[in-house]
Amino acid sequence: MAKAKTAYICTECGGQSSKWQGQCPGCGQWNTLVESVVEQTPANSRFASLAGGSGRIQKLSDIDPREAPRMSTGVDELDRVLGGGFVPGMVALIGGDPGIGKSTLLLQALANLVATRKVLYVSGEESAEQLALRARRLQLEAGDMPLLAEISLEKILPILRDSHPDVVVIDSIQTLYSDTLQSAPGSVAQVRECAAQLTRYAKSSGMVMIMVGHVTKDGSLAGPRVLEHIVDTVLYFEGDTHSSYRLVRAFKNRFGAVNELGVFAMTDKGLRGVSNPSALFLSQHTQPVSGSCVMVTQEGTRPLLVEIQALVDSAYTNPRRLSVGLEQNRLAMLLAVLHRHAGIQCSDQDVFINAVGGVKIAEPAADLAVSLAIVSSLTARPLPRRLVVYGEVGLAGEIRPAPRGQERLKEAAKLGFEVALIPTANAPKHPIEGMKVVAVGRIEEALAALREL
Repeated sequence: MAKAKTAYICTECGGQSSKWQGQCPGCGQWNTLVESVVEQTPANSRFASLAGGSGRIQKLSDIDPREAPRMSTGVDELDRVLGGGFVPGMVALIGGDPGIGKSTLLLQALANLVATRKVLYVSGEESAEQLALRARRLQLEAGDMPLLAEISLEKILPILRDSHPDVVVIDSIQTLYSDTLQSAPGSVAQVRECAAQLTRYAKSSGMVMIMVGHVTKDGSLAGPRVLEHIVDTVLYFEGDTHSSYRLVRAFKNRFGAVNELGVFAMTDKGLRGVSNPSALFLSQHTQPVSGSCVMVTQEGTRPLLVEIQALVDSAYTNPRRLSVGLEQNRLAMLLAVLHRHAGIQCSDQDVFINAVGGVKIAEPAADLAVSLAIVSSLTARPLPRRLVVYGEVGLAGEIRPAPRGQERLKEAAKLGFEVALIPTANAPKHPIEGMKVVAVGRIEEALAALREL
């Protein structure tokens, strides 16, 4: 028997190399080449259209798009992340660490849909008995839910054609394999081929396809990067498995807003949506403490109140700069701005920044809150109670506006905050009931305003 020919395939771009290299010659990523059996792509799938096109040229003005109603999952937080629910023909990929709740959430969603829609749960990791035990433990009313424990793609596709389900869950895409390929399940070739065929069938039939994906040790989805480009929506589960709270974030969504955030609490009856997630990210201090500042961040269409904590302490050796939940490079920039424009010296101090609750803040509107928390910890003076701030700090010391400023202030007022320190460009045209708004244009003005509050 002839020895199988192998090649090194990049897990990021899918490019091939005849020998191992530290850097992929295609995309330039490091340590992404893995040895795999060379596969010949089947002729019937190499040039097939993923979008289910008609095979003829059409004018955009001649196409009459149909506005299909969205299909609610029955889980409000999941609907928020999806943009309102499932869309016919939608292909979604959801990833996360093992045991974080991916299968539990999808099982709950199908249990809500089984009464009104035809659904199918395809399990390649758990047996039907295991799924039944989980549904019983979660007390789900899903006795009529169809289950299929199968990993062969050639057996799954005929069942999909015969049953015509509206929603299908594939748990997980790394466990499937196609007989047309020789490599093992989970390899780059198998994952790419199985995902492509399932996506093609979902687009042509109009069914909703939800695929669960494994993640690597650095938190990214395993398999080729092309997998994220094929699907319509990419969702990530975030959160510590030792904590009871989970965050579901949309990183790609062709049918809704990206960067939407869904907050769940893990209970003995499964995942439950959190209606007021701001309460999770605010510490309840019995008395004012220094180094604590509350900001309003925007996650998609949802404003969230998050507590930013800072600890400034004398450095015994080289000063350390550590940031958890915020970008560390911006911390170094803010320290330089404070020194240059406000006279705040931290060159001989250790500076630690933390966003309470494990939330990750990527927007620059957290700059002002981080700066005020650093000054509060350095001077050992607590900030005024019921104070909320937001704003981007520039290198020249100016405070730039943040998008959707009115929505941020209304959310803070709803939760009982009485004073807001915001950029001048975000000053509301009409007063907000129960809230005093202080608008500032520079970082030194913000520090001066704090002394008067």
